[in-house]
Amino acid sequence: MNDKSLRHAVIQDHAAYLALEHDFQADIEMLAGSELVGTILETVMLATNMRFAAVARVTADRWVACRTVDEVNFGLAEGDEIEIQSTFCQSVRETSQKVLFNDVATDDVYGNHPIAAKFGIVSYASIPIHRSDGSFFGTLCAIDTEPRDVKNLRAVAMLEMFANIIGRSLETEERLEEQERLVAQERELARIQEEFVAVLGHDLRNPVAALDAGFRQLEKEPLTDRARRILPLMRSSLHRMNDLIENIMMHAKARLGGGIRVNATPDAPLTQAITQVVEEIGAAAPEHEILLDLSWDQPVSCDAARVAQAVSNLISNAVRHGGSDAPIRVQGTANECGIAISVTNRGRAVPDELRQRLFQPFQRGLQSEGEGLGLGLYIASSIATAHGGRIEVDCEDGTTTFMLKLPVLPAA
Repeated sequence: MNDKSLRHAVIQDHAAYLALEHDFQADIEMLAGSELVGTILETVMLATNMRFAAVARVTADRWVACRTVDEVNFGLAEGDEIEIQSTFCQSVRETSQKVLFNDVATDDVYGNHPIAAKFGIVSYASIPIHRSDGSFFGTLCAIDTEPRDVKNLRAVAMLEMFANIIGRSLETEERLEEQERLVAQERELARIQEEFVAVLGHDLRNPVAALDAGFRQLEKEPLTDRARRILPLMRSSLHRMNDLIENIMMHAKARLGGGIRVNATPDAPLTQAITQVVEEIGAAAPEHEILLDLSWDQPVSCDAARVAQAVSNLISNAVRHGGSDAPIRVQGTANECGIAISVTNRGRAVPDELRQRLFQPFQRGLQSEGEGLGLGLYIASSIATAHGGRIEVDCEDGTTTFMLKLPVLPAA
């Protein structure tokens, strides 16, 4: 192919592909980056002795090289385009029939064909590539400027097999790209949702704090008997709301920030933090008696606020699912190995089928009455994991115990 003819024929070229501006950019990228197609072209050249092989995208009015191996120096690279009228592939597309000749000078059908003469083609093979649904994609081409035996049955069978493999691989690549696009879209949507939830939770904190302050002030005022009955119910609802907000915030931060982080302090005020939690839940759920027994025989190094939040979630879970006819027991011990905090309540045992997913997000008990998002146990477990610990569940003799076990962390 002389330079003048090539310059005249090119409509879009390799530079457009490199600039990511080619009309067939996606098709070229898919084939140019395929190891399978590269191996097929090398094998075609080795088996036929042809010195140029390519996969081309062919439409009614376009011929574009998507992948080439060129030892003849035709000068065609990925993205280079030739006028469709200057190719045999137009006929291949219109008829879905392959074009083959060993020597253009002696071939009965293509002898001294003007396209062959224009580009100096002597031997040629062009095989249609179809997707599995039968739609035409392009061609598998092999070219040389010297006579080659490409019409023998073995060579033809090999070329047809390779064209079929490329056609099927196109759909595989396209499906994979579509799945990757959908996954990326879902991840972006999830990120936006989590950011929205985090902002929402943050913005809800101020009115909840204002309501809490208002309720505390009302408790100091003279109240009617009816008001004294209603106020604890309102505080109970506010406490549940605050729990929901804290769990949502923690979940969103964990998802957006790559996990829950803890900040251990030496001689952490763990007793004070857990006692405050128990008092708050007791005030919000006065029908449940909560017995607290903490006995640390040495200073504890941990993130007291996070551990207290985990314990709060465990107690709230016991309030929701335990009976009110027996107290909820919260016990804590510490030794040189770590911390153990248990929350025990009487009530229905956790079903075996639920235990496997109990600490996954948005899982709720079978007897749930609609309260909560199913984040409490997940957050508690995540806090335990962030401390290098775990939560164990034991159900026997009508009682359920959640045991929070944490190693003593070095101070941050």
